[in-house]
Amino acid sequence: MLNNEYVKRVYAQVEKRDGDQPEFLQAVREVFETLEPVVEKHPEYEANGVLERMVEPERAIKFRVAWVDDKGKTQVNRGYRIEFNSAIGPYKGGLRFHPTVTESVVKFLGFEQILKNSLTGLPMGGGKGGSDFDPRGRSDGEVMRFCQAFMTELQRHIGQFTDVPAGDINVGAREIGYLFGQYKRIRNEYSGVLTGKGLEFGGSLARTEATGYGLCYYTAAAMRTLRNDSFEGKTTVVSGSGNVAIFATEKAQELGAKVVTCSDSNGYIYDSEGIKLDVVKDIKLGHRGRIKEYADRVPGAEYHEGGKGIWTVPCDIALPCATQNEIDGESAAMLVKNGCTVVCEGANMPSTPEAIEAYQKAGVLYGPAKAANAGGVAVSGLEMSQNSYRLSWTFEEVDGKLKDIMEDIVANSLAAAKEYGHEGDLMVGANAAGFVKVANAMVAQGIC
Repeated sequence: MLNNEYVKRVYAQVEKRDGDQPEFLQAVREVFETLEPVVEKHPEYEANGVLERMVEPERAIKFRVAWVDDKGKTQVNRGYRIEFNSAIGPYKGGLRFHPTVTESVVKFLGFEQILKNSLTGLPMGGGKGGSDFDPRGRSDGEVMRFCQAFMTELQRHIGQFTDVPAGDINVGAREIGYLFGQYKRIRNEYSGVLTGKGLEFGGSLARTEATGYGLCYYTAAAMRTLRNDSFEGKTTVVSGSGNVAIFATEKAQELGAKVVTCSDSNGYIYDSEGIKLDVVKDIKLGHRGRIKEYADRVPGAEYHEGGKGIWTVPCDIALPCATQNEIDGESAAMLVKNGCTVVCEGANMPSTPEAIEAYQKAGVLYGPAKAANAGGVAVSGLEMSQNSYRLSWTFEEVDGKLKDIMEDIVANSLAAAKEYGHEGDLMVGANAAGFVKVANAMVAQGIC
């Protein structure tokens, strides 16, 4: 519930302007509900219109993407880039190619990205983009032609000192390669304009693993600090089967957990003996197959249609790594009932407000996405640094920096939570710590 008059007034304005954007409204309200003690302590934020400016993108770009499929037929998709806030650095955030991409989805992701990037401690502003294009079932040639058409428009709005996109759902190494190639061809320049690039042309070691590994470093640090506990011996449920889920599973297993699930948009698999990650990697990274294959290849594994049932699997730790709003209030209640005591988010906003309320009522250790999954953009920031220096760091160097960043996010979140009267609350702490840095920069730079 919103109580502060300034916060209520700004949120009402957002509702009036963007009432048709449910994901964006959800993201803004979740942040605003935790910022009231911050705003009350800093009257200069209201005087400088910080909240009003923070919820309004500096630039929202929407464009047509026309391309030709393998049958010679013209296809048309929508492209988006929301350049939300550049107070602490160039816009930074991924590109998502998925049929569910709308302006609302891109705006919620961009808004979250402002605070997420701030939490890393690196000089990056917030932005996000994508298209309603679905690469599933498309040939490499079709994906290439789409990416080239998409970048032909996007290139006029981005640059290494302006806006540096990365990958997100369905935008991996293949897509980044095609996008980078088209940018280089049109602009006739070789720069670190995209992150997540191949190692042969400016990419960073550990970038592929970063979000999943970072999620586990964050979870481990939070459990150690707040519970004097660890992953060791814990049954863990992971949703999704993309890069985030795969490498969260890999690191959780390294830290002693038994991961028993993974999923895709068709359903989920349950393996009581623990997920055989080599099989999942072969299915998903090897030939972009469906997770159902796992049950055909691993004796004793079960496949279940539909994704919601995954949250009925008894576990100690849940790491949602699929998509937004995958855990609703009913699913969260089932997790709690079946013994789950830790939920840390690898996907962006995977828990509905009702789910978060259920975690909090049950005393679940809850790590919000903007903090827990910041490892990906953190290593993207490190890739930008390497590109600027024209050098490469070793895997161990990057991984060590990633671990330090994620542990610092936990420490800084807990410090901010204590400062604003919510000791031990990682959600309040993450929002407050990320917001204050950006807000102070906005005040210092004047009304712009």
